[in-house]
Amino acid sequence: MKVALGSDHGGYEIKEEVKTYLEEVGIKYKDFGTYSTESVDYPDVATPVAKAVSNEEFDRGVLICGTGIGMSITANKFKGVRAALCHDLFSAKATRSHNDSNVLTMGERVIGKGLALEIVKVWLETEFDGGRHLRRINKITEVRD
Repeated sequence: MKVALGSDHGGYEIKEEVKTYLEEVGIKYKDFGTYSTESVDYPDVATPVAKAVSNEEFDRGVLICGTGIGMSITANKFKGVRAALCHDLFSAKATRSHNDSNVLTMGERVIGKGLALEIVKVWLETEFDGGRHLRRINKITEVRD
């Protein structure tokens, strides 16, 4: 598994913790920034991460900002990206098993580092259930405005 990882200034500290976790468990990743707590615009980080997942250069993506909302909105604009904002373990597990989400977004100002790492762990370890859920994902893919 290869993970594209990114944050804005509001999610920098959790992103650094996620990097350490990925290294500890031997998951390959690329850090798309930001590289400090200096203010940046979240779309500037979410865009290359979402593109990398959309283009299948990376299997999954993890994006962190202050709330996770802006990252989620931006990432979901890319074809094939199913970004899910999660701030609890149940949602992290459900979005993988039922929605086959491939980008996780979180908000550092909403949750702490400990819970964020547990969410990442559950999200990365949970497999997609397929079956009736695949039918629903195919319907999502077909939606056009």
